[in-house]
Amino acid sequence: MARTIKNPKKAKRKNKGSKKGDGASTSSSVPTIQPRVWQPGVDELEEGEELQCDPLAYNSLHAFHIGWPCLSFDIVRDSLGSDRKDFPHSVYFVAGTQAEKASWNSIGVFKVSNISGKRRELVPKKSSEDDPDMDGESSNSDDSEDEEEGASGAPVLQLRKVAHHGCVNRIRCMGQNPHICASWADSGHVQVWDFSSHLNALAESETEGIQGSSVFNQAPLVNFRGHKDEGYAIDWSPVVVGRLATGDCKNCIHLWEPTSDSTWNVDPTPFIGHSASVEDLQWSPTEPHAFVSCSVDGTIAIWDIRIGKSPAASFKAHDADVNVISWNRQASCMLASGSDDGTFSIHDFRLLKDGNTVVAHFKYHKYPVTSIEWSPHEASTLAVSSSDNQLTIWDLSLEKDEEEEAEFKAQTKELVNAPQDLPPQLLFVHQGQKDLKELHWHAQIPGMIVSTAADGFNILMPSNIQSTLPSNGS
Repeated sequence: MARTIKNPKKAKRKNKGSKKGDGASTSSSVPTIQPRVWQPGVDELEEGEELQCDPLAYNSLHAFHIGWPCLSFDIVRDSLGSDRKDFPHSVYFVAGTQAEKASWNSIGVFKVSNISGKRRELVPKKSSEDDPDMDGESSNSDDSEDEEEGASGAPVLQLRKVAHHGCVNRIRCMGQNPHICASWADSGHVQVWDFSSHLNALAESETEGIQGSSVFNQAPLVNFRGHKDEGYAIDWSPVVVGRLATGDCKNCIHLWEPTSDSTWNVDPTPFIGHSASVEDLQWSPTEPHAFVSCSVDGTIAIWDIRIGKSPAASFKAHDADVNVISWNRQASCMLASGSDDGTFSIHDFRLLKDGNTVVAHFKYHKYPVTSIEWSPHEASTLAVSSSDNQLTIWDLSLEKDEEEEAEFKAQTKELVNAPQDLPPQLLFVHQGQKDLKELHWHAQIPGMIVSTAADGFNILMPSNIQSTLPSNGS
């Protein structure tokens, strides 16, 4: 698949407003027409119609950018708490740019604070029109409860830039030591960085916007030139501190073993099992020696680093390129994969002996899947982004229930005219971003997803997935 953002231009600083969001409604110029759900590739705008975001679909929705578009980013684990539900929120990131000239690129280390939002009921409360006993005063009280909680004003972006020669294909933070980051460059180099000084400066700074006009020149801890081509596949082991694997477009995977907190030994002999580019790889969430990889050759390979440089197993996963994979950390037998043909599949490793690991296969997206990730809080929930400019959220435990659906429609007075042919597992559709590239769930803020695209970042918290969040006592 084509991953590079072609002819990237400086991101516009103009806020697109209503263009952001799930596009969950279209409205004509006549206000009496009921809004309906917009389906890309299915629906067409008629004269006088325009796409509008329905703010009721989100507990929180914000857009921002750091200048040049970013193909990849990662959320930095922080010390602000592991199960944060109260607004306002603060989030730390690292992201690599896609600038027009190699020398203009940088890695952004940044903090977004004062992220405001709302909490709503899944089913709207009765309005005063439905209950004659409700007076105007109580209605006004309900309106006030719907206002943004915990913050006033817009989110604040604080940014520090570190010079990086060439575009950043992908960047990942080490889970155990999140100030350590690894980046894949389009020059073919893999570098490891220590961003502790920048993260500390952001944590200690006041909430005044830092635009990052100055660029810090910082040497990486490691600059590995052993790959024969550029690549995208990179992942830190969640089990073994400092263990890293990187895969390139020449089908080679190299293993990195830490020799200290700031040095690594990279095995010069690669793991080879794919016949084409290695697009993504993931370490096992439970086993220290196992990882999986996917490739343009349409296969997924399972590796055990103790038994040589060939896969322990390999199977055909899709009829087209396998672009991305995600290993479920809540249910380690499950793997999700996304393909260039727009499909994504769920694999169960327990079925490997039977020769067919696929337990679910979805054809909703019309263009290549660019990112896929399981929720860190719900084993059956995952998010998918696609080149069709949609970010979708799925709950694989759901099945169509005619009675429950009829009851919900009655309660909501059919305020939303939903299409009939949507998969029952589809929870949410977010739209408004152009050329979506990557998404991540925030592991410490249940329900929060961050996505990057050619026109910048979105932070979103859909309102209809709050029922799956852990309770306060968990």
